[in-house]
This record gives sequence, structure tokens and C-alpha cells, in this order.
Amino acid sequence: MRSFSILCLAALLASPGFAQEAPKDLVDYRGFEQLTGEVFGYRETHMVSLEDFRARAAKPDTIILDTRSAAAFAAGHIEGAVNLPFSDFTETSLKEVIGETTDREILIYCNNNFTDNVAPVPSKKAQLALNIPTFINLYGYGYRNIYELQGAYQMQDPAIAWTSQ
Repeated sequence: MRSFSILCLAALLASPGFAQEAPKDLVDYRGFEQLTGEVFGYRETHMVSLEDFRARAAKPDTIILDTRSAAAFAAGHIEGAVNLPFSDFTETSLKEVIGETTDREILIYCNNNFTDNVAPVPSKKAQLALNIPTFINLYGYGYRNIYELQGAYQMQDPAIAWTSQ
């Protein structure tokens, strides 16, 4: 009788309605590779000169998104930029900062857009520049109106409009 009860319990626990599914893998490198491949050509057509960056920034409802750390942002950033550290990207945090629509024009820049190589914009390895994962992630979250500053400038360049306030 006891072995029958154990068998019944085992069958119950193994039944589809009772069993709990193990969590699915939440890291998808192959998916990331596919997304990166999809973004490659698209990103190439969304690189903008400093002049175009400034003109776009002057349009109503355009956002300049600085994805460096909060400390780096506080130490200095392009005037008018808003900060959302890259490590804090989620669907919810992006909507809180950018807004509900994925159509809003977003301008991005990073440390490697500056030649100064000092805090708060020390240079990173070119292939690891923050613009790259920022663009890929924004695209992956459904944003398509992303424009990335092309080139490298000095923070003191008046066209940059750098502020440390």
C-alpha cells in the first residue's frame, strides 16, 4: 500500500498540470548575434555629423540620451541630455525616460566621441565604445529613430555645448 501511495504521489507530481517548469534561459547569445547582424547596416545609415546632431537636438521632442554612469553624467554631459545608464536599460526604464512611443527621435553619444581622454569621458577600446551596445539595445527594444554622433571632438568645442552643471 505504501509503495502504491508513493507511486501515486510521483505520478501526481509529474503530471503536466502540477509540475513547475524550470525557468527558460534568459541569456541568448545567438539571438544577440542575429540582432547585431540586423542592426549593422541600419546603424551605418544613422550616423550623423556634429552639425546634424545639433540641428536634430534643436527639434521639439528629440531626446539626447546619455547612457554613461550617473556619476560620469553628473561630472559633465552635452547640454540638454538626459541620463539613463546603459546597465539600467529595461523596457520600463526606457519608457520612463524616452516616453511611451518608440518613434521619438533619440540622439546618442559616448566617451569615444571625445578626444580629451579624461574624466568624465576617458576613451574606451574602439570596438567596445558604449555607442555600439546602446544602439543595439535601443533597436532591440523597438526604437528605430536613433541617431548616433559620428566623429570625435574636444569637450571645449562650442558646438558640443558641454556642461558640467
